[in-house]
Amino acid sequence: MLLTSLTDSQDLERAVTVGEETLSRSELVDRAGRFAAGIPDDGPVAVHATASMDTVVAITGCLLAGVPVVPVPPDSGPAELGHLLRDSGATSWSGERPDGIDLPAVVPGTAAVSPRETDPEATAMLLYTSGTTGAPKGAQLSGRAIAAGLDGLIEVWDWTPDDTVAHGLPLFHVHGLILGVLGSLRLGSRVVHTVKPQPARYAAAGASMYFGVPTVWNRIVDDPASAKALGGARLLVSGSAPLPASLFERIAGLTGQAPVERYGMTETMITLSAHAAGERRAGWVGLPVPGAQTRLRPADDGAGETVPDDGETVGRLEVRGPMLFSGYLNRPDANAETSTGDGWFRTGDLAVRDPGGFHRIVGRESTDLIKSGGYRIGSGEIEAVLMDHPAVAECAVVGAADPDLGQKIVAYVVGEGTGQALIDHVASQLSWHKRPREVVFVEALPRNPMGKVQKKLLGS
Repeated sequence: MLLTSLTDSQDLERAVTVGEETLSRSELVDRAGRFAAGIPDDGPVAVHATASMDTVVAITGCLLAGVPVVPVPPDSGPAELGHLLRDSGATSWSGERPDGIDLPAVVPGTAAVSPRETDPEATAMLLYTSGTTGAPKGAQLSGRAIAAGLDGLIEVWDWTPDDTVAHGLPLFHVHGLILGVLGSLRLGSRVVHTVKPQPARYAAAGASMYFGVPTVWNRIVDDPASAKALGGARLLVSGSAPLPASLFERIAGLTGQAPVERYGMTETMITLSAHAAGERRAGWVGLPVPGAQTRLRPADDGAGETVPDDGETVGRLEVRGPMLFSGYLNRPDANAETSTGDGWFRTGDLAVRDPGGFHRIVGRESTDLIKSGGYRIGSGEIEAVLMDHPAVAECAVVGAADPDLGQKIVAYVVGEGTGQALIDHVASQLSWHKRPREVVFVEALPRNPMGKVQKKLLGS
């Protein structure tokens, strides 16, 4: 069973806290069991996944009932929301009801039902990817996959029932929902959701483990008093986006410990992470977690080949392991595109790996692979170095056609200063051939409705 600790006899007085509301384990089991009693059929159930205890109860109730759950981002627009409901085949709704929703509401029963034995390979959760092109795709995660992913992290992070996890991340993604809430419910540790990821709320949580994304950590280090209050924690975890090296150092300087960086996707859970008791290296996302395997394939599709583990050669990252999803719902085309046929998943990310097995993510293959002067370069590592420059607020690096190099590296920058200063800055941190040949200052970067930079529009 995925949420094993919820069926234990032990009762934590404060198992889950969301904002000002707290439930013990027995109280959560009762409320989730009553929610499960009200589910009208075999689902899926769409849950309006606000940062609330109601969301935790509803998702827990679906998992205990063995009914697939579809966490719906509360800021979904009408078109996106309509697609999620049609594609998932959701049969009922839980939570606040936006305009246009005509699904029947789940009405909790008066008595809790017992957890239901289900097939561990059946879909437990449908998480929709944000997607940079086309409509979001539904990633089918089984109970077994979620459990395997969590158990791998429990081991490498030395996570125990004595820990308290605190975060203020969304409850419709892997990071905030599965790691931040379900991990604690599976293991039996306490979880505190701060509703908003504000520095003062993190500082007041009194946790031993904190989860955040780079934006959150940047806000925390800008509030030194709050950052220092986190010094008593044993693990500070950053993920979901690259953590600039300068921010890594500021976190370490204010809290007394380097953060743990990790890598994963909706489709794969977390497959790479630095270990709690191991090395933590700025810009590197660590080693495969237990059960996960990785390989780096040549960017030119070299059949049966892998790239050398030299920490420099860029390859296409592929992963496999028991934490991988079962496939995209209703998307055989996407399944064929991302599957190798022998159990490996093509992540679409570019990475390098050093002789010790540490990985560094350098960008997305579709937009971030630049072929310049015979070199294959990931734009992500250049962007990370540029973001460490105090004059740079935002940046995006692309390859532009060049008659001599094939592609030249061009950096689009929101900020101040001179282009030559930024070129020299990159050259001082990375290999000479990775320096931008041109810097273009812009007022803003083009972004899609999800906030992701649309690199294909740069230079057009």
